[in-house]
Amino acid sequence: MFTDSGDAIFTDQQVGSLRMLIAGLVLLPFGISAIKKIVSFKIFLSLAIVGFFGNFFPAFLFTYAETGISSGFTGMLNSFTPIFTVLIGYFVFKVHLNPLQIFGVALGTLGIYFLMSAGLGISVSGTWLHVGAVVVATLCYAISLNTIKHTLQSIKPIAISSLAFLIVLIPALICAFYFDTFHTISTNKYAVDGLKALTLLAVLGTALALIIFNRLISITSALFASSVTYFIPIVAVLIGVYFKESISFYQVCAMLVILIGVLFVNYSQGISNMIIKYNSNKKKKKGINND
Repeated sequence: MFTDSGDAIFTDQQVGSLRMLIAGLVLLPFGISAIKKIVSFKIFLSLAIVGFFGNFFPAFLFTYAETGISSGFTGMLNSFTPIFTVLIGYFVFKVHLNPLQIFGVALGTLGIYFLMSAGLGISVSGTWLHVGAVVVATLCYAISLNTIKHTLQSIKPIAISSLAFLIVLIPALICAFYFDTFHTISTNKYAVDGLKALTLLAVLGTALALIIFNRLISITSALFASSVTYFIPIVAVLIGVYFKESISFYQVCAMLVILIGVLFVNYSQGISNMIIKYNSNKKKKKGINND
């Protein structure tokens, strides 16, 4: 959020706290009406994980990262999410992986290494802390995705979203006070314009998007839902090019390696069936030729 002269209206911490606070207030009526869904400590804990790992922590991590690295590179780093999703599913929730999925994870991990090694080439003024912030944020997303899929299937997506934000609403308010957010609003003449943009981001990009995303998780799988990251890096690169950010060919190649790995992980069953069908047809043709 910047003024006409290029000065920041809000700090990255203030942006994070306001985004969570506004989204929480928008969803507050739904959260209050859904409180009865919390029938056990396990459900409360799962909702708290979704609230903090799926929303609260990433909101601050991403805004911090954007102070040091470009939006194009930040978007490319989002391709970590499906890899982390499948790894957490395997190690924590014992989700079975077939050989092609394991290959996909290995390929994606290799791509992650290459992408991070090229990391600061398109940074603004950042360090590895800014890169690490995005990586940790994608790990948080993966934890939240798996939690929703494996422990909150009995709760409707809008209830999950509203209850998760209800849990983080007070921490968001505390952060807003701690980071002098309301003082900035009352003293900065550009604050109203910044609030308008933040409100739009919080309502559409956070609250509404989260409800739709949680719905996608409930009817598919955590890994499939995380595949939205196929599009985030591509769109981020295009936006970065539009704003004349420096994006190297090496970094784009590394991102593509990650996405190909995720493709193997997501569609390994279909790929396996294609291979089996190909081998079967090959044997049939061989048998016909022998006859």
